[in-house]
Amino acid sequence: MRFWDRVKMSFEGVTIAFDAIRANKVRATLTISGVAVGVFVVVAMGATIHGVRQSFQQDLDEFGANTFQVRRRGIGFNACDGTDENCPDRRNPQITLDDWRAIRRLPEVEHATGWMFGQLDFTYRSRTVKSVGFDAQSADWILTDVADVSPGRSFSESEHDAAAPVMLVNDSLKSQLFGDSDPIGKQVMVGTTQVTVIGVYHTKAGFLKSMDGRGPDRPRAVVPMMTAWRKMQVYRFMLVMVKPSANVTREDAMDAVTALMRGRRGLHPSQPNNFYLIGMERMLEVFNQLFGAIFIVGLALSAVGLLVGGVGVVAIMMISVSERTREIGVRKALGATRGTILWQFLVEASTLTSLGAVIGLLIGAGVAAAIKSNFPSIPASVPPESVAAALLVAILTGIGFGMLPAMRAAKLDPVDALRYE
Repeated sequence: MRFWDRVKMSFEGVTIAFDAIRANKVRATLTISGVAVGVFVVVAMGATIHGVRQSFQQDLDEFGANTFQVRRRGIGFNACDGTDENCPDRRNPQITLDDWRAIRRLPEVEHATGWMFGQLDFTYRSRTVKSVGFDAQSADWILTDVADVSPGRSFSESEHDAAAPVMLVNDSLKSQLFGDSDPIGKQVMVGTTQVTVIGVYHTKAGFLKSMDGRGPDRPRAVVPMMTAWRKMQVYRFMLVMVKPSANVTREDAMDAVTALMRGRRGLHPSQPNNFYLIGMERMLEVFNQLFGAIFIVGLALSAVGLLVGGVGVVAIMMISVSERTREIGVRKALGATRGTILWQFLVEASTLTSLGAVIGLLIGAGVAAAIKSNFPSIPASVPPESVAAALLVAILTGIGFGMLPAMRAAKLDPVDALRYE
């Protein structure tokens, strides 16, 4: 069969498919809806995960690709929370202030930011914001958080070391406590401690920050770590964010920190580390594991929708074969081959599933746009490869489920088909 004849037959098959949709509205709707739901699930989840991953990567880039964390416990699916008796991490000592100071003094380290967390009520005059999370950090926090401070300023090294009662608030906390008035110099009760506001910081709406409550839409504050340690109720566990010196590789810096921590803890060569060094790529790996599992669940749900659509394809195409048996006999009598008949019916089946795929793509793209509009921290978008994959899967579904009725039509005996009533 010549190429242009095959193209002509494809257009004919598409026309017949739309006629079948009009003639069998209920079955066609079931088929199209099943495929549309299957494609929608994949596209919507793919767009969301794509946007979340972009935002997550931006957060990691802000910290710096060569930075790493010193933590008491590991992260990921295999990590334990330390409450289980069988969890080895529960016996790990806490990262201490002395550990942080020792890490800062290493020549391989340019910055080592100490970091603790807390949650207290913030009160200004008659206004109270309940359970506000705050970060207690060392004075170089601004170098790893990449936040703009305006108006006001960040706290100095001397203020940090002296445990000065000062803090910075983000835009959300400023709005809830002070409204449109200037917050600089205002006295705020943080728990039972009076603290002076010295600055307003603006952070980007990254997914990682939004997920742990540090996004711009949640009230948050930053206080000197020593102030929190001495004067506030703070969770007494610390992590240290380490940035290697300019001419030092991250591996060399990690080796230096490992040697320091093992020496401070008196570990013998045969003993494993009782602390963790977590690089940015490890955090991205954990992210990929988490959302990879979620995406697999989405694929399973999508498969159910495609199965429903495939069953509908079989039903519609079987009816189409029965209704057009005499037509098939006439075409075969006029010289149409089995391949010609098979091709035409497969085009019809693929048209049905492709229509469902297009509808699913449009709905999925609409959901992605709504997510991007309502959640700025998640720049959801439909990647081109998802569009191509959805259309390809839909076509293959039509071919796979349409093969049985198409083969039945192709194998009809012309004489028997012409006698069919």
